[in-house]
Amino acid sequence: QVQLQESGPGLVKPSQTLSLTCTVSGGSITTNYYYWSWIRQSPGKGLEWMGAIAYSGNTYYNSFFKSRTSISRDTSKNQFTLQLTSVTPEDTAVYYCARPGVTFNTREGMDYWGKGTLVTVSS
Repeated sequence: QVQLQESGPGLVKPSQTLSLTCTVSGGSITTNYYYWSWIRQSPGKGLEWMGAIAYSGNTYYNSFFKSRTSISRDTSKNQFTLQLTSVTPEDTAVYYCARPGVTFNTREGMDYWGKGTLVTVSS
């Protein structure tokens, strides 16, 4: 059973960079052909897919976030990370890492989710 766990600071100041890590257990982030995503939910809004990193290390981004977002991985630790630059209070949200249940899905059909971590952007 694949399990995901987000970690990172719960409070970030405006204009700073938000950095979160997802630690995966029960499966390798390099297993063909899975894609590992970051998704967020702001207060009163729906889920927003931010981007994903593939088994190969290739990355894919939501165009809305692309200029501010970077996803990377550490295969030795079976972790992948999200960096979101120049944050504003509008980036306050619960951030999730997730993976689809089937291969080749990039941004849909998430069957495995972390519990989520609340990040508040405030001075």
